[in-house]
Amino acid sequence: MTAGLAARLDRISTDDRYLIVPMDHGITMGAVKGLVDIESTIDGVTRGGADAVLTQKGIAPRVHPNKNGAGYIVHVNASTTIGPDENDKRVTATAEEAVRAGADAVSFHINVGSDHEPEQIEELAELTDDAARLGLPVLAMAYARGPGVDSTDPEALGHAVRLAEEVGADVVKTGYSGDGDTFERVTESTRLPVVIAGGSKGTDRETAEMVRGAMDGGAAGVSMGRSIFQHDDPEGIARTVSAIIHDDADVDTALQAGGFIDV
Repeated sequence: MTAGLAARLDRISTDDRYLIVPMDHGITMGAVKGLVDIESTIDGVTRGGADAVLTQKGIAPRVHPNKNGAGYIVHVNASTTIGPDENDKRVTATAEEAVRAGADAVSFHINVGSDHEPEQIEELAELTDDAARLGLPVLAMAYARGPGVDSTDPEALGHAVRLAEEVGADVVKTGYSGDGDTFERVTESTRLPVVIAGGSKGTDRETAEMVRGAMDGGAAGVSMGRSIFQHDDPEGIARTVSAIIHDDADVDTALQAGGFIDV
């Protein structure tokens, strides 16, 4: 690992643990709750303990003044919910463009098992090569998605995270299998740090229980979007998630840290 790569990984994590808040959903879903005034949301989640935030390159000028020293990741492919195929992610930026936007890392979404898997593998491989020349970490968002694919099956998720390592990613995000025991099968499939996606927004306790289960199953953290940035208290829920990831808190202690249950 080069010094530059190591330094940039440190900027998006704390002691090799990751609390990343992706907010690239504006290109996918439009200016939904939490993204209209994205400046305030970024300020809140980073005050709450987020190690890094993630957006598309065009939002960079709105990120830097509000991230309170946290890391910044530029996402480099996308699709929309109103387009013909949401799984068909198309490239939106290069590694060099991400550097010009002030990124500490880049991220790329691949749907393993989808009809678009072949070209997405090629694009991810090209990105990891370009990023390596710049000492720029790559977060692969490797999901098990496609016809006949169970997106929570630990074997399928394990295949997805291993693919990310094989193609040269530095950190990998994937779906959650549902409990810590089965998630161990996922994390043992790769030597990369594995972070889980947040999925659909649940209750505060459900969010905390999911994060606790993933960490118990060997996860290195989360890359959690809507469950944090669309929360009525983004800073509070970030504190809850941070307490589990960075302080190894149990669920009740973490909820107390976020102000959601009385001490």
